[in-house]
Amino acid sequence: MIKVGIVDDHAIVRSGLRQFFSDHVDLRVVGEAASGREAIDLVRNTEMDVLLMDLSMPGQTGIDVLAMIRAKAPDLGILILSGYPEEHYAMNLIRQGASGYLNKECDPMEIVNAIRTVAMGRRYITPAVAELLAQQINRKGDEAPHEQLSEREFQVFLKLAKGETAGDIAKTLSLSVKTVSTYRTRLMEKLNLSSNSDLTYYALKNKLID
Repeated sequence: MIKVGIVDDHAIVRSGLRQFFSDHVDLRVVGEAASGREAIDLVRNTEMDVLLMDLSMPGQTGIDVLAMIRAKAPDLGILILSGYPEEHYAMNLIRQGASGYLNKECDPMEIVNAIRTVAMGRRYITPAVAELLAQQINRKGDEAPHEQLSEREFQVFLKLAKGETAGDIAKTLSLSVKTVSTYRTRLMEKLNLSSNSDLTYYALKNKLID
């Protein structure tokens, strides 16, 4: 029996996934969460094999909590189920420790197959993600600027691009405002940008935010 946790801020999505999984005798949903904070509590208090997690959530996003969950449960399979296409986030999240990345437009049966794969301790790589991996190898360092950001720089970048203040970001990520400012300076240099409005434009242009 594979024990699954579901993290999505939409109750209808969680309900639909739970119902679909109930048709498969080897899957059992052991808990749900609607936010990043609830996801951390779920992992801390519930024994599970695979966590199926959305990216877009209120407060701490899936990107924010991935590293925290990975630190608390290094062997847990973490499967990202996102509305964003693979090319926007998949590579970055897999580098950060995600076990796989699925787009919400995928066939529901692919989610089941991915859960079974991840539960065996393997990564689930879709053809779209495999193509991105191949392109990355072929580019040999010719990456998009945001792909060169560290995990924490990428988190801060997305929050700044959405209009969050340094104080808000510091509180969400449990950092000092000074540290957030340091990350901002670094990522601005790497992206060759000079203002927060530049960050927002860059993120919208590259479809990293809506």
